[in-house]
Formats: sequence, structure tokens, C-alpha cells
Amino acid sequence: MNRINPDIDIIADLLKAVIKVRPEDAFCISLLHQYQERGGLSKKQLEGLLGKASKFTDAAPGKLATLEAIILKKHTNYKSVPAATPLLEEMDETSPALIEAILQKYPGHKRVLFFKMKMDNREGLVQLEKDELNKFAKLLLK
Repeated sequence: MNRINPDIDIIADLLKAVIKVRPEDAFCISLLHQYQERGGLSKKQLEGLLGKASKFTDAAPGKLATLEAIILKKHTNYKSVPAATPLLEEMDETSPALIEAILQKYPGHKRVLFFKMKMDNREGLVQLEKDELNKFAKLLLK
């Protein structure tokens, strides 16, 4: 972590202030140990520290604002939403016929075997997979 003035450590000051007010707080004690060993905390840990410091201490507003700025600079990871699988009613009738035709001619085609497994499990094919299957049929079934 690049600090403008390495003698000033806002996170350590706030951790020590919270531990001074609540010495039995296991969360802040573990945060202090991790901060001393690893030299940093995650965004969630810093948010927890901010909540504790704003509740239990009379910390200077500048230190709390600095901690908020540090939190805002940290990266946030977002999980993508999984793609919805088509319902059984939405499955088309041409895909199983294409799969069978390709597998009769090329029984070891791994991607088409994967499509067959999906159809056997009644998962259906998404549009990208249908396009891929049609491309295979066009290339392989002349």
C-alpha cells in the first residue's frame, strides 16, 4: 500500500481505538492481528471496522472519512447472473434429429455428444448451442 506519510496509519489507529473502548471484541482483535501480519484488510473487513469505529469510539471525523475513502478505492467483485436454461416447453424438435443424424455418421463427436447429454437430461439447448449444432450439421451432413 502506498501511503503519503507512512508514519500516519489510520487503520491501525482506528483498530486500537475500538479495542481500547471494547477490549473483549474478538472481531477487532482478529482484524488487528491480520493487519499487523499481512499489512492490509479486505473491503468487507474495512467496512466492518468503519461500522464499529463509528458506533463505539469518539474518533476524529477526518479519520473516519479517510477510512471511507480507503474503502471506496478498493475493488468490488460482482457475481454474474447464471444464464437461464430453456424450459421443457421451449425445446425444439429439430435439435434431437440433427444430433442423431450427426452421431450416426460421427459417433465420437464430443461436442454433439455433449448436446445429446443435455437433451437426455431435459435441459434443452440455448440459442448459441443451437446455432453451433446447425453449423455442425451444415458442415458434416452434406
